[in-house]
Amino acid sequence: MSKKLDNRVAVITGATSGMALATAKLFVEEGAYVFITGRSQGRLDKAVKEIGRNVTGVQGNAGNLTDLDRLFETVKNEKGHIDVLFASAGVAELSSPLDSITEKSFDDTFDVNVRGTLFTVQKALPLIKDGGSIILNGSTAGVKGFPGTTVYSASKAAIRSFARTWTAELKGRIRVNVISPGPIDTPIFDSIAQTEEEINQIKANLVATVPIGRMGSPDEIARAVSFLASDDSSYITGIELSVDGGMAQV
Repeated sequence: MSKKLDNRVAVITGATSGMALATAKLFVEEGAYVFITGRSQGRLDKAVKEIGRNVTGVQGNAGNLTDLDRLFETVKNEKGHIDVLFASAGVAELSSPLDSITEKSFDDTFDVNVRGTLFTVQKALPLIKDGGSIILNGSTAGVKGFPGTTVYSASKAAIRSFARTWTAELKGRIRVNVISPGPIDTPIFDSIAQTEEEINQIKANLVATVPIGRMGSPDEIARAVSFLASDDSSYITGIELSVDGGMAQV
């Protein structure tokens, strides 16, 4: 029985945990061969082991153009082409009020989320087959005004803009779409709070804004990305698919 991504070659950046790792696992289950990246070699090795088969890990930072060159040279040498690119790598600073934003925090966020996404796609482009799919990692923060997220939200709004422009530039050849998660239960919360009590309170505050009444799971994002990667979405391009429990819709 054929699977949705049989014999596809996929590249997923920033896939050592959370939504992107769940996506890599599902892609392999659906028949794809995946190349994943991560900044930490140790976490990358662990992710490769978790995925188990049909995977190559390439250490690197999406904001570093030399690392991107090495990634796509590896893909070219091992598989020769790309069918699906999920530009997922990103950073999130979610508690910086306007009066506390620093030049470094601005540069660090835009370097990975905006510059990194642009050059990831640019450098992958020669390898992406006609009929291929590019999925960019957005966020409901790109269309909502959450306090303390000035820089992060702006970076995600830029991702939405990229998809519109690239859809027009690549029409008839490659589909480009954005996946925009809402509150998803991932390890990111461990980095923005000190105690379990604080983490639980942050999650409770987020859930209160979600019409469906709960946080999402990485697997729910993975299934939506798989849809955009597969022929099930063959007549879909240029969209922002919000997987957010209704948060950005009401």
